[in-house]
Amino acid sequence: MAVVVLVGTLDTKGLEYGWLRERLLGRGVDVLVVDAGVIGTPRGHADITRAEVARAAGVDLERLRTEGDRGAAVTAMARGATEVVLRLYAEGRLHGVLALGGSGGTSLATAAMRELPLGVPKVMVSSMASGDVSPYVGSADITLMYSVVDIAGVNRVSAPILANAVDAAAAMARGFAADGVRALRPAELGVPGGTAGRSGQEPEGADGDRPLIAASMAGVTTPGVDAARARLTDRGYEVLVFHASGTGGRTLESLADQRLFTGVLDLTLCELADDLCGGILTAGPDRLLAAGRRGLPQVVSPGALDMVKFGPPDTVPARVRDRDVRVHNPSITVVRTTPRECAELGRRVAAKLRDATGPTTVCLPLRGLSTLGAPGEPYHDPVADGALFAALKDGLRGSDVAVVEIDAHINEPAFGHAVADLLHGLVTRAGSPA
Repeated sequence: MAVVVLVGTLDTKGLEYGWLRERLLGRGVDVLVVDAGVIGTPRGHADITRAEVARAAGVDLERLRTEGDRGAAVTAMARGATEVVLRLYAEGRLHGVLALGGSGGTSLATAAMRELPLGVPKVMVSSMASGDVSPYVGSADITLMYSVVDIAGVNRVSAPILANAVDAAAAMARGFAADGVRALRPAELGVPGGTAGRSGQEPEGADGDRPLIAASMAGVTTPGVDAARARLTDRGYEVLVFHASGTGGRTLESLADQRLFTGVLDLTLCELADDLCGGILTAGPDRLLAAGRRGLPQVVSPGALDMVKFGPPDTVPARVRDRDVRVHNPSITVVRTTPRECAELGRRVAAKLRDATGPTTVCLPLRGLSTLGAPGEPYHDPVADGALFAALKDGLRGSDVAVVEIDAHINEPAFGHAVADLLHGLVTRAGSPA
């Protein structure tokens, strides 16, 4: 029978979790309740007590209670709940997670959800779900439902919302238990024809026997990435494309850190330009590190480093308005990077790549970095691009990272085919017996 795990605080939400439990049982799934509360007296049934959760976190429950530091208590119990949830999953006793709460309960439950593999059903009903949910979701596949009213009793507004959450979680869990294959697991390094990334019988529509490749893309690099993707697909890979929009880059890094990929084709680095220049789509300082840290074969190109992305035109900072400003769409305005900024970007990319523990090749498209940077287009600037290339090559000198110059624009099919073939070569060599 499918099992839905409820993670919450029974001191403040015992009534509501009891309601969820009874409703889930009525939907034909089994239920395990994990109590991660600390301060008040628990109400209702708990299969895994708060004392067990605290022990899993390596802390003493009574000490948390007496110290009275709510923030520290939530952090500790989130750590313990995560350990409990991962153990239940490893034991085959978790086919989905459902939780409800305000800011504290959402923070606690989603911390555990984020550590479960992709594909494991995760449903969070939260009064925080109509605002900025990025701290709760991160790069995980969490389904969020806005509670509309606060989680304070089951009433004529909250009851149908909670009922929908129950029905969703129960259906997902039953499907997951029946398939038993939706969760993505770390891939064994392999080449087409092997078993990299495979985890038993795959769901319909998935190429479970194909090694996974991650690729970064933006609208201004789409033709080149599409050409590379088609080439890799023909060679027997499954290519997952991540939009270089901040969130996309962070997700690529997170999944690479979990070794879910056989290789990485990182052709679009505009998030680094936003990080340097104050743009709105930065992926943070850890972008371009995970593949190298995990030893994954990677081919990298400085695609779209010829621009920084801001919001609507009236939000573009005054300090850059004297540059070539282009409206990309109603929500995004782009600004050309200067030679000085390009040189600094080259240094940063080199510093991130030079210590990579896996085979790494940097490919320089000598005729332009984006659709706007092609010859004859407004961002075509050989001086700025040259500063980027020179800093990159200088920063990688003496390292194990290979630098290949390709006399093509990044969006030409010849460039896409060349980088795809280079990555295939790296993966083949890395996956061959020593």
